[in-house]
Amino acid sequence: MNGAEAAVKCLEAEGVEIVYGYPGVAICPFFDSIFDTKIRTILVRQEQNAAHEASGYARISGKVGVAAVTSGPGAENLITGIATAFADSIPLVCITGQVDSSQMGSDVFQEADISGAVESFVKFSYIVRKASDIPRIFKEAFYIANTGRKGPVLIDFPCDVQRETVRSFSYPETVSMRTYKPTVRGNTVQIRKVIDDLKAARRPIMCLGGGVHLSGAEKVVREFAEKHSVPCVCTMMGLSTLPTEHPLFFGMVGNNGQAVANRAMNDADMVIMVGARVADRSINRPAVITEGKTLVHIDVDPAEIGKNAGPNIPLVGDIKAVFEDFCKESFDADYSQWLSALHLYEKTAIHDRARAKKTERAEGTVDPRAFVRDLTLAMDADAVYCADVGQNQLWSCENAIIRDGGRFLTSGGMGTMGYALGAAIGAKLACPDRQVVAVDGDGSFQMCFMELGTARQYGIPVKLAVMKNNTLGLVRQHQHTALHDRYIVTDLDGSPDLSLIAAAYGMQYLNSVTLLRHGSD
Repeated sequence: MNGAEAAVKCLEAEGVEIVYGYPGVAICPFFDSIFDTKIRTILVRQEQNAAHEASGYARISGKVGVAAVTSGPGAENLITGIATAFADSIPLVCITGQVDSSQMGSDVFQEADISGAVESFVKFSYIVRKASDIPRIFKEAFYIANTGRKGPVLIDFPCDVQRETVRSFSYPETVSMRTYKPTVRGNTVQIRKVIDDLKAARRPIMCLGGGVHLSGAEKVVREFAEKHSVPCVCTMMGLSTLPTEHPLFFGMVGNNGQAVANRAMNDADMVIMVGARVADRSINRPAVITEGKTLVHIDVDPAEIGKNAGPNIPLVGDIKAVFEDFCKESFDADYSQWLSALHLYEKTAIHDRARAKKTERAEGTVDPRAFVRDLTLAMDADAVYCADVGQNQLWSCENAIIRDGGRFLTSGGMGTMGYALGAAIGAKLACPDRQVVAVDGDGSFQMCFMELGTARQYGIPVKLAVMKNNTLGLVRQHQHTALHDRYIVTDLDGSPDLSLIAAAYGMQYLNSVTLLRHGSD
């Protein structure tokens, strides 16, 4: 076999089902080697979306997503998708074609130093120098991507190495890397400290981040919270760790979060950050969660603990493993007064919000908050909701009703416009029997609508809602509040007729007038 065939055998050994990508001469040997296998290939319409679709697939399947593109501009276009996955700790293996080894560094046609370009956005990167290294490199790449703090790994694959003969092939069964030993089990002394402090606490709160999803810890975290009646809030990436209307769940924290969630964090005497980065979008003033209270920070990445806020009890470990140990501990605590206070805050916040929303709306327009709520209530209970970036994301985070078994996906760390449609396509391929809905603004839609071609080509039945206000709404909102209504480069005049876009792709289209005429159904 040649190097490309060896790489494909590695993917088969890892159980890879789908490769998202875009071909070119420098990656053609690799794609040609997939031709006679059971691995499915999905042609995206722009390389960035290969990473987004692989990301949506990874987040729903729990497996590593795989993207493969050609060299030069193909690899460069992939960078935004890689950075998006890196910011949200999504496990990807990204394979890029490269010019022949002898030509590297000569500025030949479609050459780009992609491993250098993505250095800040990957867990690790490889340049394959000889075909005999392929089994080791692929085994390590998948292991690194899907362990510890998960994230993307790049394999840059020169075309001559893809053609090089592999004289013997043996895929490693295990990985042992001296410099990479992620911690899984939490320190028993620290676990005991957390439990002791919980027993003494009167107003604890758990803030659930994306790490709960990444470790597959939703059930065990919920079991612990319910067993001891510990109230919970979440970060944007932690949405859907608990159902929206769970009696122990009080919403999303942060600048764009719910008032009751932020007040719960402020008034708590013990804050347990679970798989969350304590980043500015969720915790813009770290002093709020450190002064006058006990801060516990649980994360698989030791570099995150103490980076933005100094915890009283740092606890390094995989979230699922840590909470399995928590659940083995027995203790009695009564948080009923605290829960009653939080439910009172919640009722007050709902009343205030309802009063503030009593504004006149122009005829034929839709209240986006009510739309999101009605949409999610009409969706299947286990549906996947993919929110893009902009005002639509904030309306979605605040108003989506995610029920038991449902998932909420978005680009949280990087805030990448154009993410949702690709992620929805990947998510649908990961769970063909579940309903998948993407929600875009008209700005973000125009960054990704070429992927309707991918959906049409492969018969991927995702549903897409576009919130059209003919402006880059979130930027315009900033220009209104911070720049005294000096609006510039936010007007989307010249946008396409969405009904014609739908018709061009042979897809059904409904507009707001039709929806309003026939009711919320």
